[in-house]
Amino acid sequence: MSTTVQHGRAIRAINAVGGGLHLAPRLSSQALMDAAAKRTGLSDFGDEGFRTGLDVLTRSLEEEARLTFLGRVAARSRLTSLLEQRLQLVAARPRYDGEPVPRPVFVLGLPRTGTTVLYGMLAANPALRSPASWEVSRPFPAPTGTDPERVRASQKDLDGFRRLAPGIDQIHPMGPDLPQECLALQAPSFSSYEFVTTFPVPSYWDWLRAQDMAPAYAFEKQFLQHLQSGGHRGEHWVLKTPCHLMWLDALLEVFPDALLVHTHRDPTTVLASVSSLMSTIRSAVSDHVDPVAIGREQLDAWTWGMQRVMAVRDRLPADRVVDVQFEDTVAHPVETVEKVYAHLGLDYTPEVAEGVRAYLAANPRDKHGTHTYTLEEFGLDHDEVSAAFAAYNERFGQ
Repeated sequence: MSTTVQHGRAIRAINAVGGGLHLAPRLSSQALMDAAAKRTGLSDFGDEGFRTGLDVLTRSLEEEARLTFLGRVAARSRLTSLLEQRLQLVAARPRYDGEPVPRPVFVLGLPRTGTTVLYGMLAANPALRSPASWEVSRPFPAPTGTDPERVRASQKDLDGFRRLAPGIDQIHPMGPDLPQECLALQAPSFSSYEFVTTFPVPSYWDWLRAQDMAPAYAFEKQFLQHLQSGGHRGEHWVLKTPCHLMWLDALLEVFPDALLVHTHRDPTTVLASVSSLMSTIRSAVSDHVDPVAIGREQLDAWTWGMQRVMAVRDRLPADRVVDVQFEDTVAHPVETVEKVYAHLGLDYTPEVAEGVRAYLAANPRDKHGTHTYTLEEFGLDHDEVSAAFAAYNERFGQ
């Protein structure tokens, strides 16, 4: 199976015409900020620290990403939207400042280790709160419950991305009502792994690895405070993204009482799957995606992240984190959720079990078809990956 997207004739024609006529928009930080200010009527972006990340990102997009015409259009639209969100969140701060965010539950682990399905099952508890995709993409005004108009608009956005990345749902299901990842909540700070996932931006990734990510987590907390300020609250937030393992120290600095669910799976399967996901997403915006380079990048990124998370875990008390094996999530999903609740001291009720079963019925495995991949497609082999994760495999029994 190809590791890059094969665009249809219409997409190829639009990219060819737009590129040939030099119609693609330039990605200038100031121009994007001016556009966002004009569309919102606001001018206060808050702490100017975000500007460094935006400048590094736009420079990397211009000089390294080799975006197609539609890729440039998508990048400009996304960055402008994030700047609009930033302006609106700064303006709304008096309404949400001081909102408590008690003991949030974070799901983290290597990509493709069952984080998505476990997140969905945990978020199915009506007593908890997770950020739905539609409310993260359109968070204003603060949601008071489901908003059909915003749900439809979010669905339209997702359908547009599916046209650029056909088959994406086979790898990572998307939907306006599905819980969104923390990457999107950090993105308006412009210190977010979202951009590394979406675009080939090696300079930005180098910059991001050197950053103190506490400000990005502080921005995420503000986003959560805003979302719950409309009165739609739960006992705890349930949140997720694999790359929390890269910056768990910063997460705990901002959310010192956070509860953690750490998922695990054989890294040789993980690396092939996440490399395939990266290739698919980036191929939606660039015609110059190198699967072998992506494989090397992912091996380096996640071994680095695993070293960091293991160091933080050495300092954590056992009752703060529960370990979950991918095989248990797949084979015994209801029992796995019950185990998580018991370990973290959460109340496991009949409503929780009912919500888990309803989520599984609505989102069966391989709902959108199967997806195949191999390590060799990405220039990796089993022995090399196993050796790179030897300490992790020994500690967590992979």
